[in-house]
Amino acid sequence: MRRFFSVVLILSLIVLFGVLATPALAQEGEGPKQPLFIYTKYPSQVTEPGKTVSFPLTLKTDTKAQIVKLSMKELPDGWEATFRGSGRIIKAAYITPDNDVTVDLKLEPKGDVAAGDYHFVVLAEGDGVSVTLPLDISVEEKLPPKLTFTTDLPTLKGTPTSTFRFNTTLKNEGDEDLDVNLIADAPPGFNVNFRLAGKDITSLPVEANSSKRITVEAKAFGVIPAGSYPLKVIAQGGDVQAEIDLTIEVAGQPDLKVSGPDGRLSGEAYAGKESPIKVVVVNNGTAEAHNVELSASTPSGWKVTFEPKTIDSIPVGEQVEVTANVVPGEKAIAGDYIVTVRAKPAEGSSASADFRITVRTSTMWGIIGVVVIAIAVGVVALAVARFGRR
Repeated sequence: MRRFFSVVLILSLIVLFGVLATPALAQEGEGPKQPLFIYTKYPSQVTEPGKTVSFPLTLKTDTKAQIVKLSMKELPDGWEATFRGSGRIIKAAYITPDNDVTVDLKLEPKGDVAAGDYHFVVLAEGDGVSVTLPLDISVEEKLPPKLTFTTDLPTLKGTPTSTFRFNTTLKNEGDEDLDVNLIADAPPGFNVNFRLAGKDITSLPVEANSSKRITVEAKAFGVIPAGSYPLKVIAQGGDVQAEIDLTIEVAGQPDLKVSGPDGRLSGEAYAGKESPIKVVVVNNGTAEAHNVELSASTPSGWKVTFEPKTIDSIPVGEQVEVTANVVPGEKAIAGDYIVTVRAKPAEGSSASADFRITVRTSTMWGIIGVVVIAIAVGVVALAVARFGRR
């Protein structure tokens, strides 16, 4: 019985060892060794008519060093194949297990090769073994040069002082890179700049099948009337060009000026008394001014009221005269003071002017002074006459 159990134990150990050893043996012999193989990273390419196509080929062996002959097993009519190594034309390459070899295959069309799909097969023959590598080339007609110029907002509105910025897209839809010049056909009175990535430009390169974002900036350099102004931008690249039509809508804006009659900015007043001063408000802008409010900045203790306080409207090119009632402070001494008068429309910027107000002494106080002096002189005269007799 002991002998039986010993035999069973030995057999079990043998089976267990076999199970544990089998994966290790399988791992050591994992995958058969390849005596020769050939590959390329991009076996299918697209080109245009008349262009030579290059395929980098890699030759490799896992077994032994050998000389590998190279040839074309399949070569379509109208094509010529050339194998190159280290810049020279070759027909064979020497490879070893620890040294892969790279060979350039040049496939060149001869004459006019029509657009279409072409199939090639490379044959590599080593020491008693041969392998093949299929390659494909699609010849497509070259796209003609073409430019397109677009924008999402072809019309912008603003005031005569606004900077109008149009965001545009210039696209090269051809298969060739283009150097593009930008030209602006601007309306009179406007200056136009082109900006790319924050920099002013007049030309730019646009790669094939790519686009550029260009900002077109337009600004009036003088006073222009309200209205619609067309702006055409032209992009020229070689023999092709693209155009884009833009529109600038200028809304009218009042432009006020404050002055006195005949341009005189001065007046007279008496301390503590109301003195009327004429003020003229002129609209030199491109739109009617509405609800023009008048106000003033004065020295401490002064008051200014206007008649009227608000001007309902001032048409373009016209003026309105108002009265500023100036009341200097009760203790204002004689001299010159500055009163700033402002006019602010409901829409647009305000205007102002400084008026020089001369404060004079009241005539009543002058009369009182003369009377006091006369009385004083009389008293002195009586005193002299009376005491002089004694």
